[in-house]
Amino acid sequence: MPSPVVSRWQEKANGLLSSSGVKLKQVGQSAGENVADAAERVGSLVKSRWSVIRQSRQQRSLPVETVQERIVSAAASTGAVLKKSLSETKEVVAAGKVKVGEAAKKTADKSRSLLNNIERWQKGVASSDVFGVPIEITVQRQQYSMPIPHVLVKCADYLILSGLHTEYLFKYEGDRKILQQLISLYNLDSNSSLPDSVNPIDVAALMKCYLASLPEPLTTFALYQDIRNNARCSTEELKNVLRRLSNVNYMTLELITALLLRVSQKSSLNKMDAHSLAVEFAPIIMWRKGGPRPDAYGYLNYSSRTSPKDSNTSTHNVWDILSDEDDDGLGASSLIPLDDSSPPDYDAIQVIQCLIEHHNAIFTDANETTWR
Repeated sequence: MPSPVVSRWQEKANGLLSSSGVKLKQVGQSAGENVADAAERVGSLVKSRWSVIRQSRQQRSLPVETVQERIVSAAASTGAVLKKSLSETKEVVAAGKVKVGEAAKKTADKSRSLLNNIERWQKGVASSDVFGVPIEITVQRQQYSMPIPHVLVKCADYLILSGLHTEYLFKYEGDRKILQQLISLYNLDSNSSLPDSVNPIDVAALMKCYLASLPEPLTTFALYQDIRNNARCSTEELKNVLRRLSNVNYMTLELITALLLRVSQKSSLNKMDAHSLAVEFAPIIMWRKGGPRPDAYGYLNYSSRTSPKDSNTSTHNVWDILSDEDDDGLGASSLIPLDDSSPPDYDAIQVIQCLIEHHNAIFTDANETTWR
């Protein structure tokens, strides 16, 4: 029986192929209608000119010279109009062919990427991927002493040293191509280091990409309701619920919220307080089973959040090969997380904000993350 992830890909594949067929048909019909319209215009012009010639020939009372002049004039203008109309018709036909060709190519590219993704997912745990793989499997594979995904540790260490003063950290999206490269890097080698050329915005976006790509949220489906309920009570009760998480999930959550606490402490510089950070992280740390969740292959599709350095370029969109018809068709390693249109989960936001603001009180029994 196929895994839920593979089934989800197969559903998307069916949807893509079905919608692509309809789009190709519409493009072809549009091109055909344009050509037909142009041909009809040419036919109408020929008929009208022929009518003028016939009228001129029937008006025998007019001097022969006048009739001949009218016929010559009508023939000349008809020739010019026909030439122009035929030229326009050729242009319409050529444009139609190009349009159909482009649509077909885009569909083929998307289909190829989709099949690659399905093939990679069918390999399951045998692959080397980090993004989109259960967090426990990633931790088991890596050559690292801490029970936390290496990619998150490297990103957090980098941001503590170089990113705390960056405005709108974790709100602005990163550079799409750089994120693709970083995701591919860690999918090939989970123990990789960040390249020297990266910047805080891209590294912050990479962390969100990873969390959004997890098949199950960091807080797990089983504890979703208990965590929501206890967030309204006391930090002590929330702390007791979180102890029921696996060591990997617990320690990873501690790392993430410890980093967010440090970011919020510099909010006067980076403009990201605990609430703002909770709004960004709640959808990718905590969602209920069967409910709206971040689609890791489409996550960076919030154009209103483009950073100043990217304001004049078309950015971004992990799994957006299937999002809208203007995307680039990303490959299997193009995981870049989805700002969907679902209403905010205010309870989840409250939980994450509580974990940030009361981090030190909630995670007292953990090997607390410390940075020099």
